[in-house]
Amino acid sequence: MIHCLTGRILKKSPEQVVLSCAGVGYQVQVPPSVAGALPAVGREGTLYTHMNITENDISLYGFATEEQQACFRMMISVSGVGPKAALSILGVMAPERIALAASAGDYKAFTAANGVGNKLAQRLALELKDKVGKGLAGGPGLEELSGAVSPAGSAAQAMAALVSLGYSQSEAALAVAKLDETLPVEELVKLALRSMAGRR
Repeated sequence: MIHCLTGRILKKSPEQVVLSCAGVGYQVQVPPSVAGALPAVGREGTLYTHMNITENDISLYGFATEEQQACFRMMISVSGVGPKAALSILGVMAPERIALAASAGDYKAFTAANGVGNKLAQRLALELKDKVGKGLAGGPGLEELSGAVSPAGSAAQAMAALVSLGYSQSEAALAVAKLDETLPVEELVKLALRSMAGRR
């Protein structure tokens, strides 16, 4: 298994990067956000990779961070989710947003990705919820988030209140996760509403 590649960037597009490592040019498929995060063509860059081997193909998928890599691996472990669908999701959602949507059961967030319909999105939300909750993602960012978005007591009540006000479960989880969960429910709701009003 190739964990990461570091080398000179020969080519770069929203869908793929060619990295020259020790005289070998590796063609790596990437989400659109990754190409923008890398240095310019001709400079040195690092991609965290996943090698996918099928009967007819061997492909490399690359990511700017280990959190993206871990999130990709977690998504392709869900039945029916292939590398293309996982790349598409990572193209429109950061790992933190994926963890929050899964923890909150907000399957509609996944349908923003090209090629992800309601059925697949529901399966993702259901299966990822367990994996994120058990901290199986393998990436430190996702593990921290899985702890942050497993609210109890006043935080859970605040999230329920925000959802009843018309916010999505993932929006509510994201807003509450940033706050001190020991605060009273009313204070949590007020602070969460203030932070979300600033974003809209």
